[in-house]
Amino acid sequence: MRDGFVERCHFADAVAALWLEGELVHLEDLVLHDAHMDIRTPTHELTRAHAVLRARRRIFAHKPDWALSRPGLLVLRGREGQDGDESIAGKAAAWPVGSAGDSLAEDTGQEDALAEELAEIDAVLARSSRLLAGEKFAPRSADSPDVDAAGRGTKAPETASFDGFGPLIRDLDWDEDQRLADWLAVVDNLRGENMPALLQAAIAWEAWQDIEPLQHQHWLGTLLGAALLRQTGKVGSHLFCLNAGLRMVPRERRKSPVRTTRLLAVLGAFAEAASAGLKELDRLALGKGQMERRLRKRRKNSSLPALIDLVLARPVVSAGLIAAELKVTQRAALGLVSELGIREVTGRGRYRAWGFV
Repeated sequence: MRDGFVERCHFADAVAALWLEGELVHLEDLVLHDAHMDIRTPTHELTRAHAVLRARRRIFAHKPDWALSRPGLLVLRGREGQDGDESIAGKAAAWPVGSAGDSLAEDTGQEDALAEELAEIDAVLARSSRLLAGEKFAPRSADSPDVDAAGRGTKAPETASFDGFGPLIRDLDWDEDQRLADWLAVVDNLRGENMPALLQAAIAWEAWQDIEPLQHQHWLGTLLGAALLRQTGKVGSHLFCLNAGLRMVPRERRKSPVRTTRLLAVLGAFAEAASAGLKELDRLALGKGQMERRLRKRRKNSSLPALIDLVLARPVVSAGLIAAELKVTQRAALGLVSELGIREVTGRGRYRAWGFV
């Protein structure tokens, strides 16, 4: 139940994060994209939602104080190769691809199947951005050992590269490091104040909105606010779904010109998200009890218990996803679905997926 609830929170909050930015991402598309079982070419919005999903998992996998530390912020910003930090190309994080109870903090040896290909694409994009910025490269062969994984060459001393990207992607006047330092100073001051943890997180989120430290990762602010709650011990069981709560608050309150109204809106978002989480737990408990009744008089090697765990861990499941996770054929997966009696949640004209409501 706990692992299933945590995974469902990750998916729901990632979709809500894109919704707050005006983008619609279907929950079932995100589930299949996370399992590398896309039925169509992933959209830019879908890949961004998956980035939020992976960031939430990474924050929850580490200690509560990791996200707001310097190494944690470098990793979450995609700059972990700097200042001697570990590189993402050399050390991939292990995400749960099997049962929902797998530990994210342990290295299971299951690397992302696309990690190497994506690293090569990132290297090409980084080199192209430096060329557009006017950076000069020494002529070297592609297989030269002097060329590193990021494709860096000899940098012209008169050209300053900003975070590896040129002015077409980054605003050179936008000092992310200084802005982030200003926001962290606000968080440090809040820790010294005698105020409730929820109010600290609300003020931290309001400061993030005002300072805007990151140009292209504004969604990271809600995750850091949830990490602050987890660090204070207010919510230690999971990473709070602040995006899902903000989605339930009217935009007029969230974007009000009055600061007090905005703070009250954030506090209301915490209440809405907490209420939705309790309802989700009730749904999980009820659904688990109903599905486990189907296990009576079943043989010991039945695949139904594993299917129940999968349905609890994922908001929706498809025949292909069931077949891949349970190591059965798709015909057998359809038979298990009919035996379990879960409801089809997809409409006509789309792929078939099931879940319980």
